Amino acid sequence: MGRLFGTDGARGVAITELTCETAMQIGRAAAMVLTQKTKHKPKILIGKDTRISSDVLEAALAAGICSVGADAVILGVVPTPAVAFLVQKRGADAGVMISASHNSMEFNGIKLFSGKGYKLSDDIEEEIEALILDTPEKIKEQITGGANTGRISYDKNAEWDYIRSLMKTIDHDLSGVRVAIDCANGSASSTAEKLFSGLGASVMLINNAPDGLNINDRCGSTCLDGLSRFVTENKCHIGVAFDGDADRCLAVDETGAIMDGDKLIAVFAKDMRDKGTLKKNTAVVTIMTNLGFSHFAKANNINVVTTKVGDRYIIEQMLAGDYNLGGEQSGHIIFHDLSTTGDGQLTAVQLLSVLKRSDCKASELSRVMERYPQVMINVKITAAWKEKWKNDSEIEEIISTNQKLLGTSGRILVRESGTEPLIRVMIEGRHFDVINDMAVKIADKIKERCPSE
Repeated sequence: MGRLFGTDGARGVAITELTCETAMQIGRAAAMVLTQKTKHKPKILIGKDTRISSDVLEAALAAGICSVGADAVILGVVPTPAVAFLVQKRGADAGVMISASHNSMEFNGIKLFSGKGYKLSDDIEEEIEALILDTPEKIKEQITGGANTGRISYDKNAEWDYIRSLMKTIDHDLSGVRVAIDCANGSASSTAEKLFSGLGASVMLINNAPDGLNINDRCGSTCLDGLSRFVTENKCHIGVAFDGDADRCLAVDETGAIMDGDKLIAVFAKDMRDKGTLKKNTAVVTIMTNLGFSHFAKANNINVVTTKVGDRYIIEQMLAGDYNLGGEQSGHIIFHDLSTTGDGQLTAVQLLSVLKRSDCKASELSRVMERYPQVMINVKITAAWKEKWKNDSEIEEIISTNQKLLGTSGRILVRESGTEPLIRVMIEGRHFDVINDMAVKIADKIKERCPSE
């Protein structure tokens, strides 16, 4: 059996791939590993997004946790960063979020947090995985009953405690800011209006009526067309979009133009540098970050540290280097002075704060960084080709040949997604037509060499 955990927890088609049995075993193993040094009865928080499968997996996880003697506290529908925050605030031993983030509704996932509110390291996830896959008999030995059985309780104050914590991150209101918010029919659907209206902004919500099936369905941070139209038609100052579990945020300016994660990090880095709050004058980004960010950073005397893709790797680097700003092009942005993980609504609060304090238009903020043309093509693969495609000589050759043609004026990055069965072909360069042609050729070669049947 392959690994359970990718770059952002366990993922799969809910019920058939990410089964109830697997969820129960993850609950048991996580409780055993994450609470093994506790001398009290362990307590683990469980949050979820709005997918139809989240209730079922929540029940399985809670059953698994309680069956090995830990207590499960149900938070209900909350954003992923709310779990990270509440684990610390409630003094819990661990936290679990049931969500497949930006993926469509048939998928679901399980993300684990330590008692300090951080996503688990690879080593700890591998320890949990080894229990489930290699030594399930050790889990069976821990199953308890009688008076030792864990209890299930419900935290009715979770949402408001989280919202209030975000409101405290700025020292002024947002009155006069007219903002459109795309909730992706996900976790932010129940928190966004309370948060931003509470801060004084004039709020217009779209895609805030989840029905279990419409999460991320042609909306949210992965599909900004609707938000762009809404912002221009309703003369909003700015629009922000979250993904299904609201740990990502992207934006559109008043003209409807997209402000991706790279541009947002540039806006924040410059603002924090100007205020003297950017630690070590450094931003942490990933290998997927646009080349334009490097030019922005050089022009503004800001240092750049680069990690592999995944917000967990960003936060690991931030902790190691004592940095306080990092993020990804996809909209995972971490303000480490304020949070232990990426938080879409926190990002939006900070963005609206910069907008109001700067007294300029969102499009003017966006000009801080010029974005290089970038082409991304996703190629679907079957499980049989995972990792193996990297050793195919013809794929290696076409990538190498095109990189030589680009020289120093661009770059090619071909990588396997950690959350979906995809190979991502990304090329940046000065001339769109050139890089688009290269990307198509590389993607076609991967399809040829990695047939689905």
